[in-house]
Amino acid sequence: MRAVDDEMRVPIDGELDILTARQDARELATALGFDGVSQTLIATAISELARNILKYAGHGEILLRSAARSGARGITVVAADEGPGIADPALAMTDGFSTGHGLGLGLPGTRRLMDDFDLVSKVGSGTVVTTTMWARRP
Repeated sequence: MRAVDDEMRVPIDGELDILTARQDARELATALGFDGVSQTLIATAISELARNILKYAGHGEILLRSAARSGARGITVVAADEGPGIADPALAMTDGFSTGHGLGLGLPGTRRLMDDFDLVSKVGSGTVVTTTMWARRP
C-alpha cells in the first residue's frame, strides 16, 4: 500500500487501466476512512471519467490524491487528456447530451456522485475534470 499523501497516477490507455484506477482509488479511499458506499461512488465516477478519456481522446491519465479542508479528509480525482476538447462544456453537462452514441449521463452523473466538480476544456487542447469527495464523519 502506498502512503496516503502520495499521488497515484494511472495512465489510461485501455480498459484494464480503468480497473487499475478504480482499485487504486479504493485503496486510497480506505486509507482515508471512506465507507464502502462512498468507495463505490468514487469508483463509479472514475469509470465514467476514464471511459470518456478512452472514447474521446484515446488516452490520458487519472490522478488520485488525498485532500484536506477544514479538518475534513477527501479524495480528489483528476481526469486529464489532450484530446479534441469539448466545444460547449455547459451543453456537455446537460443530462442526455452526447456527441457519441451514449446516454449522455457520464459527466452530469459524475457531478452528482461527487461533492466538488470542475471541468476545464479547450477545443484542440484537451479536457481536465477535477472532482473531490469528502469523507463523511460517523
